[in-house]
Amino acid sequence: MTQVVLLILGLLVGVGIGYLVRKSISESRAGAIEVRAREILAEAERDAIAAKSQALVDAKDEAIRVRQEAEAEVKTRTAEVTRRETRLNQKEETLDEMSRRLEGRERSLLDRAAEAERMRDQLEEVLVKQKTELERLAGMTAQEARDTLIHQIQDEAKRDAMVLVRDIEGQAREEADRRARKIVAIAMQRVASEETSENAISVVTLPNDEMKGRIIGREGRNIRAFEAATGTNLIIDDTPESVILSCFDPIRREVARITLEKLISDGRIQPSRIEEIAEKARAEVERAIREAGEWALMDVGITDMHPEMVKVLGRLNYRTSYGQNILKHLVEAAHIAGVIAAELGTDIDLAKRCTLLHDLGKAITHEVEGSHAMIGAELARRLKESPAVIHAIEAHHGEVEPRTIEAVIVQTADAISGARPGARRETLETYVKRLQRLEAIAESFHGVQKCYAMQAGREVRVMVRPESVDDLGAEVMARDIAKRIEEELQYPGQIKVMVIREHRAVEYAK
Repeated sequence: MTQVVLLILGLLVGVGIGYLVRKSISESRAGAIEVRAREILAEAERDAIAAKSQALVDAKDEAIRVRQEAEAEVKTRTAEVTRRETRLNQKEETLDEMSRRLEGRERSLLDRAAEAERMRDQLEEVLVKQKTELERLAGMTAQEARDTLIHQIQDEAKRDAMVLVRDIEGQAREEADRRARKIVAIAMQRVASEETSENAISVVTLPNDEMKGRIIGREGRNIRAFEAATGTNLIIDDTPESVILSCFDPIRREVARITLEKLISDGRIQPSRIEEIAEKARAEVERAIREAGEWALMDVGITDMHPEMVKVLGRLNYRTSYGQNILKHLVEAAHIAGVIAAELGTDIDLAKRCTLLHDLGKAITHEVEGSHAMIGAELARRLKESPAVIHAIEAHHGEVEPRTIEAVIVQTADAISGARPGARRETLETYVKRLQRLEAIAESFHGVQKCYAMQAGREVRVMVRPESVDDLGAEVMARDIAKRIEEELQYPGQIKVMVIREHRAVEYAK
């Protein structure tokens, strides 16, 4: 018991001693820390005072530098302003001097203008007096005199010009007519061609009228299959032993004609058989197209040509223009061009080639937009034809100005082939309208008594009143009528205008 008490007391004493030791240590440490803190604060105050002093020094230096720069800039700008003020003062002095000079000139000009106005008034008074005196002496006004003088000068100029033109044209026409007639006559005499008729239908003859029912088929299936396979219209009407094929594409119409004739001869008419025969007919027509193109080349004497060009030429065998077969027209025109080229001494083969291909575009005009001349030129360019041939094709209707002799030969040969009698067919209505228009143009001129369109519109004869038109006036009228016809009408070849002036003196003996 006593030991326990002693042990507890010992522990209590130890705890108290430990507490006192720790308190003493803590107080000594706190004093040291406080001393250190005071030293740090003192050092910080010294550093702050030094930094502040240095910042003040730096600020003073920067202020001095900025002030020096500003003073330098002010001096520079002041000098520049001074120079500008000096220049402005000089310009103002110059402008003042110019203004004084201009004022002096203006006063001088005003004085001169006033003097000119006075002189103009005086001249007008003199002219009025002279005009009045002239009108009194001449018995007509100034406008009447002017018109009379102008008419006299115009009449004299026309007469002098007509006399000169008549002499020059007489000499030129004598030589040109002689050579042109010779060349054209030779070309036309050496070429002969058949006449054809343009249409949009083909008539197929049947062995009997019972065949119409077989062609139509049950519920019309045969005729529908036929039209679908050939692309044509099959017209079956009351016409005995015949049916009509209608189509604006002549190649499809030819395929349909061959197909129908083979079906009729075979006797088996059904949709599958129709499609089979149509394919065979189409191949047959393609072969005929190629052979027609080869025939044209062989007839003209051309050996080297693109195969695609040969096929396009062959297609023209099934196309017509105003009733004239285009392929035969091309062959005929090529022969004419060859003769003309030989007479002129130019390249015969080139002239033939240009002429044979000049209507090439008509084969595809229903497929491509544009004129056949430009379409043909583009096709020839794509198939690597020479520039001379391409130019002749695009220039043969005047859409491009002809620049080569071959282009002119193509125009001439085309006109001869299309304008010869019987080459092309013209409807009666169009023909009558053209004749009426020719006569109307001639009758519109002053002094015309009667006029007649003759030789199918190739010649116009105009009767004039002799008291209204003199000999030179008749020549002027012929030229003016021809000019009007060229401007207002479209026609192949040329139209002859003949003005007839006849004076008859009649008296009776009693």
